[in-house]
Amino acid sequence: MWTLDFWKDLGERAVKTFAQAMAAGLAAGVVGILDVPWVDVLSVSALVTLLSVLTSIGSAPFSSKGTASLVTEIVYE
Repeated sequence: MWTLDFWKDLGERAVKTFAQAMAAGLAAGVVGILDVPWVDVLSVSALVTLLSVLTSIGSAPFSSKGTASLVTEIVYE
């Protein structure tokens, strides 16, 4: 958890989570861009991003060294 690679991995996951939540919020029954409830979409996106960060931090003691994932790296040969 105290490595730069861990924090880079955590940041990448957080950015992806935020983007996915924004996409879902924008696609959820909205007809036009002016109809988007921006405060709600940003609020939900921020919440799920925080959950992603907390999950990565909580996974640190159990993850592969240097990653924010619970899954160990699989190398295919």
